[in-house]
Amino acid sequence: MNKIKFLIKSIKPSTLKTLLNVRKKVKKRCNKKFIIFDILKCAIKYEAAFYDYLEFEFYLLNDQQRQTYLTSGKNNKIVKIFNDKNYWHILDNKNEFNNYFKKYLKRDYLNPNFTEKELNAFLINKSKIIAKPINGTGGQGIKIIDKNDNIYKNYRDYLLEEIIDQDTKLSELYDKSVNSIRMFTFFDGKNAYLLQAILKIGNGNYVDNFSSYGMYAFLNEKGVVITPAIDKNDNIYGIHPISKKQILNFQVPQFEEAKKLILEAAKEIPQIKYIGWDIAISKKGPCIIEGNSYPGIFQIKPRFNKNKLGILPKYEKIMNIKL
Repeated sequence: MNKIKFLIKSIKPSTLKTLLNVRKKVKKRCNKKFIIFDILKCAIKYEAAFYDYLEFEFYLLNDQQRQTYLTSGKNNKIVKIFNDKNYWHILDNKNEFNNYFKKYLKRDYLNPNFTEKELNAFLINKSKIIAKPINGTGGQGIKIIDKNDNIYKNYRDYLLEEIIDQDTKLSELYDKSVNSIRMFTFFDGKNAYLLQAILKIGNGNYVDNFSSYGMYAFLNEKGVVITPAIDKNDNIYGIHPISKKQILNFQVPQFEEAKKLILEAAKEIPQIKYIGWDIAISKKGPCIIEGNSYPGIFQIKPRFNKNKLGILPKYEKIMNIKL
């Protein structure tokens, strides 16, 4: 019944256009027949949103392989089971998040609605700073501003932060953005676990977010890149197009330190057990950028995965659930 409800929600008039768009894109990639019926079948059987079918290349998979993928519907269930909505605001509001996780930030910041005196004190020894909308997502609305801009007038309702001075190796990979690690954690009430990690890399912008023309690649348990990077237009990069540095097999510096930091932070809000974190590797050490109470879904695409299996079995084992 829940799977049928998920399908009904997926086929509102506003999303029928999405269904046809996914069909069109899949048709360009393969000669599979009855694509729309297969997409709808996956929505019912695996709770896969229409774009899940495209993103996780379900057209390449058999039913046994599809069953192993964490789809939007199943991710929704995990969030509903383990993340108390009454506590989401701690992670979702950037101002509140910084105050709560201050010891993990390793950078200076100034809350919105600051006074001129507070602003002047904050700007000492800073030539540029970052201004973030309090409830912005996907890197939208983030600005790098000069200390001589009229900050008090134009950015008083923003969260202001010191720019992170990232590790030299990550700057060599791409130096116009902080190239962060997205780490997914689960806390069972006693132990915290790292579910998976990806490296997000900027590409022509000063943020590394996928939605803002960044790219991402998967890391193994030692912090080594094991897949080419991919962007939202499905372009694949083994070498960064701007820096010309090798992405595949890149070793993220201080990965073990970052893992230790995030497993500690994962225990801070026991009411939110499943979190997606963004971690920067700064010259001061790993530091948290933000946490997400509604983690996105990342899985190695079947074309990069020899056995073409998804990450759901690992999640189910660690979380002790069956979806």
